[in-house]
Amino acid sequence: MNAHNQINDLKSRMGQSIIGQSDVIDRLLIGLLANGNLLIEGLPGLAKTRAVKAMARNLDAQFSRIQFTPDLLPSDVTGTEVFQQTPDGGTFRFEPGPIFANIVLADEINRAPAKVQAALLEAMEERQVTVSGTTHTMDPLFIVMATQNPIEQEGTYPLPEAQMDRFLMHVQITYPLVEDEVEVIRLVRGEDNATASSSRTEAPAPIPQDAVFTARAEIGQIHVSDAMDRYMADLVQATRTPDKFSEDLANWIEIGASPRASLALDKCGRTHAWMNGRDYVDPADIRAIAHDVFRHRITLSFEAEGEAKTADDVVAEILRLVALP
Repeated sequence: MNAHNQINDLKSRMGQSIIGQSDVIDRLLIGLLANGNLLIEGLPGLAKTRAVKAMARNLDAQFSRIQFTPDLLPSDVTGTEVFQQTPDGGTFRFEPGPIFANIVLADEINRAPAKVQAALLEAMEERQVTVSGTTHTMDPLFIVMATQNPIEQEGTYPLPEAQMDRFLMHVQITYPLVEDEVEVIRLVRGEDNATASSSRTEAPAPIPQDAVFTARAEIGQIHVSDAMDRYMADLVQATRTPDKFSEDLANWIEIGASPRASLALDKCGRTHAWMNGRDYVDPADIRAIAHDVFRHRITLSFEAEGEAKTADDVVAEILRLVALP
């Protein structure tokens, strides 16, 4: 079985646990294959944690969950030096924290203070952690998937722009359709009955990590034309010079996207093309992931908020105004 079939198998298995959220599953897989970190936002009970767990359960990977709370310390995330008594005296030994896993679920990340959030920065960007002057490297397969609740403000600490920019995509989860919710009820009822009767079927072998690394190598060979490179750059530039496109856009955008947005469009666009069985990127790939790449990198103005415009509204207007290649 080649890497494409294995990733499709992983997608199918996740779909059996997550009903009515096929777009979210696609975004999780894009983050995994593009080697980037994801911020997942949605109301309580919309299967944010369940989706990440479903990926980790079906992949041959070590999973770690960190529940962020106001009293969490940086060492609770990264690990710490522990004094160990030996026959020759004493020595300090590094005890790794929960960040040292392949798939790290940072649950309700905005509930921890800035000092703890900053402890993730080096791991997310540099793929390493420095404790007491010693650098510890993460495994080759390492991804942080953070969740947050958009409606709770009391007792939360908004993520700083520097950390938001380090997320490859900002994925939003919405309510399922009523037909899908019926299937969710039946799915969970069946899981509860299987647990109660101890008749759980044996799970298939997990997808090996080599499938991810092979897929990444193939994604690196996806063809991107000069016209597509310019299209991605034009989209990002439109967030920085909105006055060149329309007066409304100029009034809505306070700060545009950083160069990380261009890199994210390229990575996610190539991954989207690969997942759809193509060896080249076309505008549909870029437009499919543009909202997820831009929504956390654009700072809206007071005028936009006054007109009840969201980041998604602004991105949709950019996609409408920027000429296709």
